[in-house]
Amino acid sequence: MTKSRYLDTSREILAVSAEMCLNQEEKPMTPQALKTNQAIDIALKTIESARKNDFKPMAVCVLDAAGTIKAQITEDGASLLRPDIAYAKAWSCLGMGHSTRGQAAFAGKMPSLYQAFSGISNDRLVPAPGGVFIVHDGVQIGSVGVSGDMPDADETCAVAGIEAAGLAADI
Repeated sequence: MTKSRYLDTSREILAVSAEMCLNQEEKPMTPQALKTNQAIDIALKTIESARKNDFKPMAVCVLDAAGTIKAQITEDGASLLRPDIAYAKAWSCLGMGHSTRGQAAFAGKMPSLYQAFSGISNDRLVPAPGGVFIVHDGVQIGSVGVSGDMPDADETCAVAGIEAAGLAADI
């Protein structure tokens, strides 16, 4: 095929593709995006749950589905690494497509593979409960990571914060 014939064919394909795109019905990209006020509400309700349960000081990180930090709170008295761990738990959910509880089970069954995934992610995966998906109308719109107490307590607070904000939690 000559260079000019190749360019003509490429232009034809591009023209047909463009026409198809222009003739499609416009659809919203996401049914529901996590709003900043919802993220702040989740974070505050998560801390409220920790206080009601007399857990250790917590750090909470709320990410939208794109991984953008929408809210982050660290209580007085939380240790230095807690905000980073909370972010990593929230990020782990989005990065792996499973809650951190699910990742803990996977890491236990296939530690070498999980270690490889952790390396690929620049060690941002945390296989311990406390990273939970935020769901609205059946769609995952973000995640919450909590760190400060034992992992099960972290997860309990994350679920309570999401549900108190009127959304659903997926662990």
